[in-house]
Amino acid sequence: QVQLVESGGGLVQAGGSLRLSCAASGRTFSSYAMGWFRQAPGKEREFVATISWTGDSTGYADSVKGRFTISRDNAKNTVYLQMNSLKPEDTAVYYCAAIGRAMGVLNPGEYDYWGQGTQVTVSS
Repeated sequence: QVQLVESGGGLVQAGGSLRLSCAASGRTFSSYAMGWFRQAPGKEREFVATISWTGDSTGYADSVKGRFTISRDNAKNTVYLQMNSLKPEDTAVYYCAAIGRAMGVLNPGEYDYWGQGTQVTVSS
């Protein structure tokens, strides 16, 4: 089992920044690729970013490329999502997820463990 706890969400004005954290406990964190997803009201959960279990490979949704950066610290069992130049359309509940593979995938249904989510609200 892997337990994931997100933090760092909040209310920010458009153009601002937030850094989300996801702390993992349980099985070996470095054995899992990690992903960030988000879900806005009335919409399906969508892929945001992913990082390999070593941290040397990353992938992003086109909508956040160049604005968001995913990173991980395996010594601290934590994955981060730095979000810059935030837009109102980034408003959603953000979830981190773990998948027992070397690299993450876009399909949320393939992830093994999920956090409870953290709300990000961007005002215009």
